[in-house]
Amino acid sequence: MTEQERSHYLLHAALGFLSILLLILLVALFTRIIYPRIVSERTEVSLLLSDVIQVEVRNGCGVSGLANRFTSVMRQNGFDVVESGNFDTFDVTRSFVIDRSGNLDNARRVARALGLSDDRIIREISPDFYLDATIVIGSDYESLNQ
Repeated sequence: MTEQERSHYLLHAALGFLSILLLILLVALFTRIIYPRIVSERTEVSLLLSDVIQVEVRNGCGVSGLANRFTSVMRQNGFDVVESGNFDTFDVTRSFVIDRSGNLDNARRVARALGLSDDRIIREISPDFYLDATIVIGSDYESLNQ
């Protein structure tokens, strides 16, 4: 094989490779147009099939096993606890509830189940949270309904 034949062969191989790559990209573009991505968004409150309130329980005072203990308490009261664990810090003195969904009635029900007043509800609505409320247990946990 001469040098010129070798360069033609490499050129044809490169063109073949680029043609296959272009074909793959066109197929990907076509399928993206035909089958767009499905965006997962929170369902409107009026469209919910049940009245189950989804919550997460966070330990804000550092007492070992506290989040698990209150997870059991909330489940016994009919709440769906989807996650439990530690809060960002362990210096929370007064327990509180964070409204995540914008449905203040659900946050009030959670607060009432714990024996907290409405002034202990904070609103932090975000579509990134797929739950109704976050419970942060503070060092006043002994005064809560257990």
